[in-house]
Amino acid sequence: MNQTTPLLLVPGLASSPRIYAPVIPALWRFGPVMVANHIRDDSMAAIARGILSQAPPRFALAGHSMGGYVAFEIMRQAPERVAKLALINTQARPDTPEATARRRAHMARAEHGELRAVREEMFPELVHPSRRHDVNLLRLVHAQDEDVGVEGYLRQQTAIIARADSRPTLATIKCPTLVLTGDADNTIPNALSKEMAEGIAGARLVILSECGHLPQPEQPEATAAALSEWLRN
Repeated sequence: MNQTTPLLLVPGLASSPRIYAPVIPALWRFGPVMVANHIRDDSMAAIARGILSQAPPRFALAGHSMGGYVAFEIMRQAPERVAKLALINTQARPDTPEATARRRAHMARAEHGELRAVREEMFPELVHPSRRHDVNLLRLVHAQDEDVGVEGYLRQQTAIIARADSRPTLATIKCPTLVLTGDADNTIPNALSKEMAEGIAGARLVILSECGHLPQPEQPEATAAALSEWLRN
């Protein structure tokens, strides 16, 4: 990648720049690194517009989980500005009715002061089974909850529920694309990553071993290596 091409990172749901902290030092060597703010609006279109208004004219784009949904919207709004695309533990499909119902239940609890409890209950789904009792990872999750806040979380969930089906637009993505996932992602099964990789011409699929939904802190070296190769080539 050209040394002057900036990298724009988009975190996931209830996630902040902290999620990328383990890999930023490796990525920073390739050029400027920015982390997008995705908590200010309650629709994917508005989130993408806000990010684009503050982004460089052209950049490499990486989105994790919800950040992948935002990345797809950025690709719809301004594909010419994206030099490279990385889709990390995400999917192209819209919400199912069951997923939406679960989100609304979590939102109701968050409004009643239970965001921390909701996230703690979800923690075993977010990480590899061997890390379900990892207090440092749980501490990271809670720190990000505080970064995002209840109102930010509610706006994010509202945007996620109404997001578009991105499968029809996979074939329109022409820039070099990395699809990265974990072998034990119970939040977004890696079969959905394979679906994206198959739908994007020339996309490279990387499945990390012993990894759940949070590859940056779970497998930082392998994640940084995959993203570095994506940026380098």
